[in-house]
Amino acid sequence: MAGSAAPAPGPSAPRRLNVNVGVLGHIDSGKTALARALSTTGSTAAFDRAPQSRARGITLDLGFSCLRTSLPPHLGPGPGELQFTLVDCPGHASLIRTIIGGAQIIDLMMLVIDVTKGMQTQSAECLVIGQIACEKMVAVLNKIDLLPEGKRQVAIEKMTKKMQKTLENTKFHGCPIVAVAAKPGGPDAPETVNPLGVSELIEVLKSQAYLPTRDPKGPFLMAIDHCFSIKGQGTVMTGTVLSGSVSLGDNVEIPALKVTKKVKSMQMFHTPVTYAMQGDRVGVCVTQFDPKLLERGLICTPESLQTIHAAVISLKKIQYFRGALQTKAKFHITVGHETVMGRVMFFSPAPSDFSKEPLENVFDFDKEYLYQEEYLPKGSKPSEENKENDQTGEGQLPRQQWALLEFEKPVTCPKLCLVIGSKLDTDIHANTCRLAFHGVLLQGMEDKNYAETFLPKLKVYKLKHKEGQVERVMDDYSVIGRSLFKKETNIQIFVGLKVKLSTGEDGVIEGGFGQSGKFKIRIPDGLKPDTKVLLSVTSKKKSKTGKGDAAKEDESCKVDSAQPVTVSLLFKRYVFDTQKKMIQS
Repeated sequence: MAGSAAPAPGPSAPRRLNVNVGVLGHIDSGKTALARALSTTGSTAAFDRAPQSRARGITLDLGFSCLRTSLPPHLGPGPGELQFTLVDCPGHASLIRTIIGGAQIIDLMMLVIDVTKGMQTQSAECLVIGQIACEKMVAVLNKIDLLPEGKRQVAIEKMTKKMQKTLENTKFHGCPIVAVAAKPGGPDAPETVNPLGVSELIEVLKSQAYLPTRDPKGPFLMAIDHCFSIKGQGTVMTGTVLSGSVSLGDNVEIPALKVTKKVKSMQMFHTPVTYAMQGDRVGVCVTQFDPKLLERGLICTPESLQTIHAAVISLKKIQYFRGALQTKAKFHITVGHETVMGRVMFFSPAPSDFSKEPLENVFDFDKEYLYQEEYLPKGSKPSEENKENDQTGEGQLPRQQWALLEFEKPVTCPKLCLVIGSKLDTDIHANTCRLAFHGVLLQGMEDKNYAETFLPKLKVYKLKHKEGQVERVMDDYSVIGRSLFKKETNIQIFVGLKVKLSTGEDGVIEGGFGQSGKFKIRIPDGLKPDTKVLLSVTSKKKSKTGKGDAAKEDESCKVDSAQPVTVSLLFKRYVFDTQKKMIQS
């Protein structure tokens, strides 16, 4: 069954469907007030429950509250209860972590907008995260009590139109937009003041609720957001099940503490249960340990998480991020439930594979990949380095791109998890999106010495292109070249590499010539007659000019450089090849 159920009900007991609603928005848009207004209105209006059973208490402080209402007809026949777990995402840096961590389980997003301010920086960032993580959204225009009553309706309509325009090019275009005042009069108003528009919002939420796909299979993984001990019973960890399921008596691992504990009892919103699965909000009681050691974090099936020092990810740039994504740059990388600094290196398929179908969720270590100085965004021209071998025609973009991430400290995460790169050190008041890219972790590197043990398997290459000139002919089968190497270059390592003359002949580097970086090229098929003429003309011009006649020499050089014969050397080098071998196809 989708959603989460209360303890296996008997034939007459109503079923309970749980939908997780992320409450997101710019700081001070009134998210917490809205969650509070919803959970109290919801619980009392629907069931008039005793105050202590209205799921408040600790969960509310932490940003989890619950709104229960009758099951709408489109979710199935018969009596039943629809439970919205409201996940009020707090302050901003943690917001990104919370959402990404809970991305698998937020079914519906409520984007809260201050109606007097409209879209703000963080509202835009929430929208970006929502598009990565959620399927459905409701936009809420809050604080309508601040609009003068006479002009209120007009102002709401104007802001609604503006929001529709903003959402036009996102996956949430056409989503419901509801105007409310969660706490008329602001935080200091008396508790007796009734919110405006909240019961309408509940109806909209009910209409948007759907049966989320939940999967009890696979390893158990749960995000813990609170931990406390109960004398004589053990330590309770509350949180949300991200994947798999857990039953009484199961062993669970707490990777941060490197311990495994047995599940003694479980509760969902004050009701004892014996089983919980993906999407459920649950408290798990295990044998005693010091709760201070684990305020937040993950628990899981023993040995199902990896602790990694680096990773290969497939990624996409977030379109609202201004500026290029440069190789070697540092980003805040959010992976699993942690955010760490990491350095990136971007790479793409080899040019001949640019148009190949992207591979989902796997990385092929047998293929060769092309190093990129930066992520190639839409409409970009290939960089100099990538032009060299652009067999794909000008400016064609690869259908998939990857990055190697190297973390400043190891992170613990599930396999194939969501990854987001951001620049969280950008000024929060600057009107700019700080989220740079998102992707999927394809391969983690658990070995600390991954640079020696793992990276050489990653066949990412750079194309190198050097150009020099033919200085003079030695005989029909050999010429002397210059300007391809610096004076101090060890030419020996280039011996045997193939070069091409601009006149069409193929040559092979035979060795150095003298001390100034000149070199000898053998032309196996011999020089063409035209080339010999061309080269004899340029060298004659040089020898004709007397040494003292500098002005004339300048002129003859101009003629000389107008049509020199150039020498091209093309090779590739693998970025992680310790021997730095030069390879020619």
